[in-house]
Amino acid sequence: MLKYASLTIRSWAVLLSLLAALLTACSGGESNVERGNREGVLHFGNGSEPQGLDPHVVTGVPENIIIRALFEGLAVKNPYTLEPEPGVAQSWDFSDDGRVITFHINPEARWSNGDPVTADDYVWSWMRALHPEMGNLYAYMLFPVKNAEAFFTRKIDDFADVGVKAPDPQTLVVTLTDATPYFLQLMDHYSTFAVHRPTIEKHGAFTDRFTKWTRVENMVSNGPFVLDEWLLNRRISVRKSETYWDKDRVRLNKVVFYPTENAVSEERGFRSGQLHTTGTIPMDKIPAYQAMENSPYYQEPYLGTYYYLVNTLRPPMNDSRVRRALAMAVDRDALMRSVMQNSAVSAYSITPPGTLGYQPPKTFEYDLDKARALLAEAGYPNGKGWPGVEIVYNTQEAHRKIAVALQQMWKDALNIDVTISNQEWKVYLDSVTNMDFGLARRGWIGDYVDPNNFLDLFLTGGGNNNTGYADPAYDELIQKIAPQAKTREERYAAFYKAETMLMEQMPIIPLYTYTSKHLMHHSVCGLPSNLMDSLNLRYVWLDADRTSSAEPCE
Repeated sequence: MLKYASLTIRSWAVLLSLLAALLTACSGGESNVERGNREGVLHFGNGSEPQGLDPHVVTGVPENIIIRALFEGLAVKNPYTLEPEPGVAQSWDFSDDGRVITFHINPEARWSNGDPVTADDYVWSWMRALHPEMGNLYAYMLFPVKNAEAFFTRKIDDFADVGVKAPDPQTLVVTLTDATPYFLQLMDHYSTFAVHRPTIEKHGAFTDRFTKWTRVENMVSNGPFVLDEWLLNRRISVRKSETYWDKDRVRLNKVVFYPTENAVSEERGFRSGQLHTTGTIPMDKIPAYQAMENSPYYQEPYLGTYYYLVNTLRPPMNDSRVRRALAMAVDRDALMRSVMQNSAVSAYSITPPGTLGYQPPKTFEYDLDKARALLAEAGYPNGKGWPGVEIVYNTQEAHRKIAVALQQMWKDALNIDVTISNQEWKVYLDSVTNMDFGLARRGWIGDYVDPNNFLDLFLTGGGNNNTGYADPAYDELIQKIAPQAKTREERYAAFYKAETMLMEQMPIIPLYTYTSKHLMHHSVCGLPSNLMDSLNLRYVWLDADRTSSAEPCE
């Protein structure tokens, strides 16, 4: 009885919302964009409903954007240059050998309840992020810190042995195992953020996941915005923080994030003036937007790779010959032309070419004869005896089209059948985490500009490995030989050797290198395109008088 009653109430609520929207449109009322421009409110299309807002639990891009509005790391990325600049730390010093970094905490940094942000907050928060009971899939981001991995893997029990110390409230001293060129970039990744200890402990054990501390009425954060509203599958709103140390720079009063797994609906929302910017765009709409004068469509290189995870522990995908056959039977160039509308670049490796000057190996190419021969060697000549496999993907039209295209390519080239299954975002994340799949759609966006960010995904037991792939020789190259290299050339040679091993074993099937693709209203300023599609909302503002994207922002 209660179940059906609640459905009825929800249906009426949806109907009333639609009627209100229609009445507003008929009466010529303001759109979200028009009103937002006047009030300083950014309406932001943000993809899927976030899994959560705990920096030490979540893993996705939709979560990243919201969390980086609510929290701030020791350093932040400048959205124009991607160079680290002061965040909670107003400055930092390196030792001569690059292994000790001393962060000087800004004395004006505050939590949203007024408490000062201290170095001790980071010591405690990094202990939480690295605690094995936390289940943090991004714990490895802190592994450059001395003994961090040992603590995470329970080789040591005393966190005092980990290389992070707070000699006083404004000083954080971090000791690394080896000099790590990209370490400062990690300080802008949410897995390294501090969280408010009293708030966490008020709502459960410090390693509990998905507790009530992230609810609107409970959350205490330290970023330029504070959580204002969270209506599940409808919107998440954040408002300007009055305790943020750099609040005078923040020009937006509010940001409203809209979760949608339907790119068609998101694009329609943009056209109708309900969104300032979208997270993506339907592929079949790209040519029309590209042809527009003063187009709101932005496409730029993006540090990311779209690929299929392979469950190497489940037949028939436990045979590397099968994995390589599937990879070789994909005509990536045709996929880019037809499905992707030339909005991406064919990929044959996990690391995007040119990442900080690194060029990955190409161990295979589109070759139907070799693909058929490998499949026959594996015991499935012309598909005979093929047991079947399922592709799992999170609900989105572009993912469906790619899965359907590969399904047809493999049927035509290899005479094998695969099934496809779409899943809601949280279900999909559970499937991937638990390795409950044969093939699974996956995309990895660089958290920092370095090949290591892609190659350390496949370390044995890594939180984001999710393939069953494990090779001690690969681990040694990534974890020992590359970090100890004296020159960039030696370091990249180790990466190249490791990636060659990886792509010969093929625990993933790379498909394409991303580009960022957004629709953005001309009133949005301070949101430049960059290689990481990195958003820093303290730089963003709205200029209602700007009538063209070619005009400078005032």
